[in-house]
Amino acid sequence: QVQLVESGGGLVQAGGSLRLSCAASGLTFGYYNVGWYRQAPGKQRDVVATITSGGSINYADSVKGRFTISRDNAKNTVVLQMNSLKPEDTAVYYCAARRSSGGPYGIWGQGTQVTVSS
Repeated sequence: QVQLVESGGGLVQAGGSLRLSCAASGLTFGYYNVGWYRQAPGKQRDVVATITSGGSINYADSVKGRFTISRDNAKNTVVLQMNSLKPEDTAVYYCAARRSSGGPYGIWGQGTQVTVSS
């Protein structure tokens, strides 16, 4: 069974940090690109950061310099380190995966809530 499970969300004050983890099972993780997305109440789901199977990384402009994505294929995990958090970072954060050969992000986790208080 293919599964992504996020963890590490919570409540933090502005300026604080959180570390989100995405654990994968049921797939050969090294063959997949992985992305972190977020969705705030009443808003669309937006990409936060992506990392390819080869380690190429992209960030949304809103998180550049504050968030860092990394992966450990041996442990089947992708981590999103979030520093200098702002209230506008409040959202449900989702991990998603797609085959590096192409196609949409079709494997999604259940999401983890991040709340940043001002």
